[in-house]
Amino acid sequence: MERPGPSEGSEASGPDPQLAITMGFTGFGKKARTFDLEAMFEQTRRTAVERSRKTLEAREKEEEMNKEKELRRQNEDIEPTSSGSNVVRNSSKSSSSDTSSSESEESSDSSDEELIGPPVPPTMAEEPGDRMEEAIGRLPPPLHEEEEDSDDDDDGASEEEENPVQKIPDSHEITLKHGTKTVSALGLDPSGARLVTGGYDYDVKFWDFAGMDASFKAFRSLQPCECHQIKSLQYSNTGDMILVVSGSSQAKVIDRDGFEVMECIKGDQYIVDMANTKGHTAMLHTGSWHPKIKGEFMTCSNDATVRTWEVENPKKQKSVFKPRTMQGKKVIPTTCTYSRDGNLIAAACQNGSIQIWDRNLTVHPKFHYKQAHDPGTDTSCVAFSYDGSVLASRGGDDTLKLWDIRQFNKPLFSASGLPTMFPMTDCCFSPDDKLIVTGTSVQRGCGSGKLVFFERRTFQRVYEIDITDASVVRCLWHPKLNQIMVGTGNGLAKVYYDPNKSQRGAKLCVVKTQRKAKQAETLTQDYIITPHALPMFREPRQRSTRKQLEKDRLDPLKSHKPEPPVAGPGRGGRVGTHGGTLSSYIVKNIALDKTDDSNPREAILRHAKAAEDNPYWVSPAYSKTQPKAMFAQVESDDEEAKNEPEWKKRKI
Repeated sequence: MERPGPSEGSEASGPDPQLAITMGFTGFGKKARTFDLEAMFEQTRRTAVERSRKTLEAREKEEEMNKEKELRRQNEDIEPTSSGSNVVRNSSKSSSSDTSSSESEESSDSSDEELIGPPVPPTMAEEPGDRMEEAIGRLPPPLHEEEEDSDDDDDGASEEEENPVQKIPDSHEITLKHGTKTVSALGLDPSGARLVTGGYDYDVKFWDFAGMDASFKAFRSLQPCECHQIKSLQYSNTGDMILVVSGSSQAKVIDRDGFEVMECIKGDQYIVDMANTKGHTAMLHTGSWHPKIKGEFMTCSNDATVRTWEVENPKKQKSVFKPRTMQGKKVIPTTCTYSRDGNLIAAACQNGSIQIWDRNLTVHPKFHYKQAHDPGTDTSCVAFSYDGSVLASRGGDDTLKLWDIRQFNKPLFSASGLPTMFPMTDCCFSPDDKLIVTGTSVQRGCGSGKLVFFERRTFQRVYEIDITDASVVRCLWHPKLNQIMVGTGNGLAKVYYDPNKSQRGAKLCVVKTQRKAKQAETLTQDYIITPHALPMFREPRQRSTRKQLEKDRLDPLKSHKPEPPVAGPGRGGRVGTHGGTLSSYIVKNIALDKTDDSNPREAILRHAKAAEDNPYWVSPAYSKTQPKAMFAQVESDDEEAKNEPEWKKRKI
């Protein structure tokens, strides 16, 4: 006996009612309805065309009826002599009606093909052809006009390509007051809604463009790394976390509101091989988020390592890259970054070299150029272009160089005369990859810091912006906002934008007027009157003070003479000048108190009888060897007088 297939059994038996009751709804087991969307759209189109055609026909009939009524009224008013002219008018009217009917038929035929949508409003009083044109839309321009427009667009585009300086948004600027010390870190989230700044004053400030008004005040300020200078701030690719790199050996990750998410562990500085430690053991330089993988970031440090981390595992790094010289010695990396696709890791070192590793291979670098910049100088920034084929490096030797990753044997271009005095002076690419931007440093009172633009194709210095009378440390060109953020050496963060070329960002807060101070916060210069200062509340003043003094003299508290200061060790429970603690009081008054008012002879002989009756110290030791004491008898005064010689008595 053959077993029925699943389709046959379901058709024969249908849904199981017991199973439907168990599942809780009656439709369990039924087939889902299928819809043919193309047929539905076609049916909707036909219905719309039919309705439009019927509406137009009804309007045409109403217009014909109205015109016939008007003609009849005119014929009734005109004299019989003008009958010939009426015939002509009727004939012309009939011809026009024929032509209009023919046009309506043509329009209805065309409407079957083109007219799609709801019926035309009944207020239209134009001719059928005009109504159809308005219902369908304007006709496209002729072919030669399109060609002319395209030629004009091509010319405009070519002009813009020839002159990329016109795309620089520098027509307007706003100034954000971070503090008084150098703004050494800038970070902007991917959406461009919040800006975060950090400086040498250990502060990290948050700026919300949508929430700020024309006063340009930060909505939050904190010190995430206590007394360490902030060196780098960067938002993650999702915008929900910020990487904070300071002068300490431990990087931190905070959220958008400034609360700590994780802190990297500190390594053991007594282990020789830095690959065997769990974290950095010396001061950090910079850090960077992975552009694709969420929660992965990288840091470089003075312990001659570049380490990658994961937010979920703060107790140990993910991998360790150890830059080396050509002789295999340690070298300190001063900056590091990921490529745009996240597959490469680039680091610039203190010996002037640039080393690039494959992210998955930590042993040997994939590219190594040993004389990229002068040895002994700190290369402050390396940045990849948006297409990922070009690398820009900002050296401590006052140069900016461009490198091709595919031919990493010599720089494509090099520009000099760009002084820098900060170890975090950076460079960046424009959103269209046609310009490279960097800042210059100046001594205090010796000019103004500049933002310099180089064309990538020719590496010519095409534009400059005078920022302020201090060094330009940080620069950031956001691709979504098309706005340039600059951090300076005098504690300012400037935002450059163009109302026509830029989007949101600084444009949101500029248009808002500054909020007025609340009435409760304002201070008024009104007179302050205390109630007891009024004459009716004053106590009556005594005319004579003699009686009051006599009363005070009888009062033991008021007439008590204040005790003079204690000059000695202290007496009577009062602490002396040598100490104020209980132990010092005890020492001064008991242990070192040598004064004794008793007779010293009596004090000594007080224990003489007890010592004689019960000898304990000296007498037992010499009991056998001590000779017996033999004392002379003491004569009394009377006996002495009797024994005196006679000559003395006579003399007396």
